[in-house]
Amino acid sequence: MNSDYQILSRIIRNRRSVFPNQFVPGQIPEELVDGLIAQATWAPTHKKTEPWRLVRIRGEKLRDLSEFLADFYKKNTPEEKFSEIKWKKAGERPLQSAYVLALCIERSPAELIPAWEETAALACAVQNLWLGCAALGIGAYWSTPDAIRSLGKLFDPSGKEECLGLFYMGWAPQEVPDSSRKSPQEISRYW
Repeated sequence: MNSDYQILSRIIRNRRSVFPNQFVPGQIPEELVDGLIAQATWAPTHKKTEPWRLVRIRGEKLRDLSEFLADFYKKNTPEEKFSEIKWKKAGERPLQSAYVLALCIERSPAELIPAWEETAALACAVQNLWLGCAALGIGAYWSTPDAIRSLGKLFDPSGKEECLGLFYMGWAPQEVPDSSRKSPQEISRYW
């Protein structure tokens, strides 16, 4: 079997969601993030619209994001549904991360490209990011907090972009849990 295929297969099978509270302390060099973002841009995109817009958040801006997320949760959660634990987690995740990418999208006009195709393109770009992180030993987690409805305005005051999540990154622990998937026979059929 082709060695490139074997390497790619191993990386795909070892990719995991690694949550910020599992990250090992340490900064991620900017050149690694540059390389990961470059890989993201090779995702498929209909008519080459490249709708992804990634907002880099690091250093002191992680504290600003932490405060924004905690405040958003507190202000937008009804008292009867408020959880001290969720409020605390909302503010902790950015501070537990070495780097966060806001996953934003600038959609093409609907008559040019259906919205779902642009969303799919961003998801493919994130998969490229995630696979690159897995290959480098960087843990990553795609989070979609309720606050994403407001993050687009925070990161892009012009209103052209929509935020579809936060991609938390930090060094992965040595041991990442095993996982499993259904067999090809369980999820496919012949027509």
